[in-house]
Amino acid sequence: MSEATPRITAEHLQQFSHKTVRILGKVTQLRGETATIDCAGQVTCHLNREAHLTMDHAVEIIGKVQGDLSVRVLVSTDFGTGIDFSAYEAVVQATHRCREIFYDAE
Repeated sequence: MSEATPRITAEHLQQFSHKTVRILGKVTQLRGETATIDCAGQVTCHLNREAHLTMDHAVEIIGKVQGDLSVRVLVSTDFGTGIDFSAYEAVVQATHRCREIFYDAE
């Protein structure tokens, strides 16, 4: 993947509509081909066939933000349990403070 994938939380979804992003969150709901993750707010994710999520596990999703602010999953990685989400949120904040280093702000 050569496209920049900025790290975001739920609060940034509007800003990145129709762009590819990275999100780390805890799986809170699984329903067929849809999952909900908690990433400083709820994010609805439309899963692909390769996505194998587990309830209460941390998952990193690379996906495209849709017009309705849900995320179409391109790639997912299960990080298990014991993830410090506050550290991730600090990384996200640093990424957006210094965005010229991490992504183009078009």
